[in-house]
Amino acid sequence: MNTPSTPPSTPPPAPSAALDLLYSETEEELRSAVRSLLADRCDPPGILARAETGRPHDPALWRTLAADIGAAGLLVPEKLGGQGASHREAAVVLEELGRAVAPVPYFTSAVLATEILLGCDPCTTDSGALLREVAAGRRICVPALPLTLAPGAPLPAGVRDSGGGVLTGSVTSVADAVCADVLLVLADTGLYAVPAEAVTATGVVPLDLTRPLATVTLDAAPGTRLADPATARAAIAGALLCGAGLLASEQLGLAEWCLTQTVGHLRDRHQFNRPLGSFQALKHRLARLWLDVASARAAARAAADALATGAADAPLTVAVAQAYCSGVAVRAAEECVQLHGGIGMTWEHPAHLYLKRAKADSLALGTAGHHRALVADFAELPTP
Repeated sequence: MNTPSTPPSTPPPAPSAALDLLYSETEEELRSAVRSLLADRCDPPGILARAETGRPHDPALWRTLAADIGAAGLLVPEKLGGQGASHREAAVVLEELGRAVAPVPYFTSAVLATEILLGCDPCTTDSGALLREVAAGRRICVPALPLTLAPGAPLPAGVRDSGGGVLTGSVTSVADAVCADVLLVLADTGLYAVPAEAVTATGVVPLDLTRPLATVTLDAAPGTRLADPATARAAIAGALLCGAGLLASEQLGLAEWCLTQTVGHLRDRHQFNRPLGSFQALKHRLARLWLDVASARAAARAAADALATGAADAPLTVAVAQAYCSGVAVRAAEECVQLHGGIGMTWEHPAHLYLKRAKADSLALGTAGHHRALVADFAELPTP
């Protein structure tokens, strides 16, 4: 079990306002637009076909989602070229992307990289200009950090600056590096923006075929300095917290799809002249899964709302969401495969895509064990 490197230094005060777990009309309209796009352009056969090529990223789908719908700039203020929305809206997008296991770099570029850039004084020329390009969907920016890096864990120090922003080193398990235009690289002298053509991204075989991983190697690669070491590390820490909270929404969307598809299959499939879903043992399994998904929805929405409102207890709320939603997504995907019977085990059926994404997400930005340890640390702190 992974445990955080250091416990929180101070206990989180009580939230200043009640959490809002309901979806607003604007959020539902955004959901409808994203779901309609994915239904038309991101069907399971198409995802499988792209996965077999080793390059699952769909540039046309990404342009429509990022630029036409404006999803890439949801977390960016309007004065910096974004939509001026909040983490609640970004969470809705991630729910739908999880529901479709869409092979787009939204999580890495529009969430993680965007949060890092926002934490690096975006009013400066270099970081502000890059942030505008990312918000407009014109460039894909990816943090050169291991996808398994958890909030509170020590940051890697594998890249060094030889002087003048000339970077050398390597980083493993970087998500979406193969489709990135710019990488955000943490070096010993600060954070740098490095053009993708200046590095070597060697793809590895990932468990989740829809989110490619690569080892990024820098050999005297030129970079543009965006922040000093202290500012960079603070920005990355904030981005990891935000990413962990919003990842719970992707896991929620994935679990909801698995539950819906499994219920539909057991309703339509007959055995002994009866629907499979009429058998009591299967009813009980689905009822338990429904309760799990309903609880996951509350946890994921609480995390998104806490991040959106800047609640003082956001780290605790995020840790609770990840500790719970991670396991629910895996259980929902496993039940989907098993209760679909023989067809659930085939390559042609999309159930395996959801199981692989759920398993990969359960390791991303900290395992459930890591986040349970964080929750326990908060619980053990004295009340002020």
